[in-house]
Amino acid sequence: MEWWGILSVIFGALLALMGLGVPVAFAFLVVNLGGVLFLMGGGGAFNQLTLSIYSGVSSFTLAPIPLFILMGEVLWHSRLGQQALDALDKCLGRLPGRLSILTIGAGTVFSSLSGSTMANTAMLGTLLFPDLERRKYHRTLSMGPIMAGGGLAMMIPPSALAVILAAIAQISVAKVLIAAIIPGTMLALFYVSYVVLRALIQPSAAPTYDVEQATWSEAGRAVIQHLLPLGFIIFLVTGLIVLGVATPTESAALGALGSFLLAALYRRLSFKLIRSAIVGSLRITTMMFAIMAMATGFSQILAYSGATRGLLDALLQADVSPILLVIGMQIVVLILGCFMEQIAIMLITLPIFMPVIIYLGFDPIWFGILMLINIEMAMMTPPFGLLLFVMKGIAPADVTMAEIYRAVRPFVVCNLLVMAILILWPDIVTVPHEFLTSR
Repeated sequence: MEWWGILSVIFGALLALMGLGVPVAFAFLVVNLGGVLFLMGGGGAFNQLTLSIYSGVSSFTLAPIPLFILMGEVLWHSRLGQQALDALDKCLGRLPGRLSILTIGAGTVFSSLSGSTMANTAMLGTLLFPDLERRKYHRTLSMGPIMAGGGLAMMIPPSALAVILAAIAQISVAKVLIAAIIPGTMLALFYVSYVVLRALIQPSAAPTYDVEQATWSEAGRAVIQHLLPLGFIIFLVTGLIVLGVATPTESAALGALGSFLLAALYRRLSFKLIRSAIVGSLRITTMMFAIMAMATGFSQILAYSGATRGLLDALLQADVSPILLVIGMQIVVLILGCFMEQIAIMLITLPIFMPVIIYLGFDPIWFGILMLINIEMAMMTPPFGLLLFVMKGIAPADVTMAEIYRAVRPFVVCNLLVMAILILWPDIVTVPHEFLTSR
């Protein structure tokens, strides 16, 4: 069977299982077992699949994820995260769609405290979705900002995936982290712009509610008391990486330790808090790793079948201009991201793409940033973006996957617009990392 036929069968089987209501991880598992049986002949191939799944979740590069989740859980259970949200809330005044904007703002802040998009999305959903529902926000302006804000963790340092991308592509980790700051901020601004425009055009989608107007002094005091202390955590998890003092795992451990110290300074640290934070971290980490483990096995089946290689070869053999080839590469990444785990996408595509990019004379850091934005977008692109399933896992039972798909579409368009801007004006990415080199 041709590669496109195999891809269609695997993709169709997964879609059918999920349409029947099979949980995400188990749907992947069934397709993985079927792939091993029919494509690899069963037998010892099952052992190979087991080892692939085990290696997918036991990789040392994933070690920062539970530590970042623990850090976020401590900040939440100590109410330091809630106080930071309240401080942001005081700065928003009576902006249209203010609660959705608060969600995106919180996602931007927490992205500096969490290197995991799935952890960030789960945290935002737990914190803000009940209030968005209570205020009768349209689900496009409730679930959409949660997934988009959560996805910013892939761009705003410290991004574990940015570090992984740099390692696979053999480019500077510090340059990638620095170069990602401006594009990440641009994404947040585009998200906020969409929310404001939507709230102005359709006020019923973001109903207004009475807010106590804070004075400038009250807002400033709240920022100093509740936002600036988080700068200490941001320095531990971002500044030390950029300065080259700590690895991502070390900075994640320091960030988790810093969150405990901050909770102690605010006299919030207790045995109950520690227990709740650990239990919450285990619950979220288990959910994330179960999906990642099955997705890793799924990507192994696709790689063995030749479907992913066939898709890449079809692109690379096309007779097109260099910039169109770059765009074509991004289309392939977007397609793969709909049904593959992000680290697997990097492992499959970067070894092929990066030599081509360097040969064509493009800046590899610029291309790496495009890849990060694209993979973030792919993670919230229907039908199999992982953030969609994280949202489904934390949403009430009456929320359907169709509603989640509709909620995320405008924010996918925002990502496409930012990518187009960076392709047209690559200096937005290249100038910051060139400045770092010239120091």
